Amino acid sequence: MEITFHTQDVELPNINQDLLNEWLPKVASFYNKEIGEITYIFCSDPVILEINQQYLNHDYYTDIISFDYTEGNVVSGDLFIGLETIQSNASKYQTSFIEELHRVLIHGVLHLCGIDDQTPEQRVTMEKEENRALLLIRDYLTA
Repeated sequence: MEITFHTQDVELPNINQDLLNEWLPKVASFYNKEIGEITYIFCSDPVILEINQQYLNHDYYTDIISFDYTEGNVVSGDLFIGLETIQSNASKYQTSFIEELHRVLIHGVLHLCGIDDQTPEQRVTMEKEENRALLLIRDYLTA
């Protein structure tokens, strides 16, 4: 298992990497998966917009873009995280930056575990699973 954190055009957010190294495999285990190589790349809105345009033909900002390299039960991928959009969403949804960041970090792993969010029904499932994972990290934070 290797979870790495990189930046492109931003500073690394204040995250507890040891906590994430415990939390992410636990969440993956809910789906009978294990963590392989996951690379988080924190970036600015212009960078994530460029990736969205180049690879997905989408012309808008987003909080995460997942490139899935999962093989069998070993989840792996590159997860680009738009920090400015996360900050905007935290304000919009009246939550803290770190909680919104945790939601997005796990959102990417859930995609790698096979959970999609293209339809309204899938979005309901994704949100339910995000909330389940967020309860777990709260347990880690208060332990």
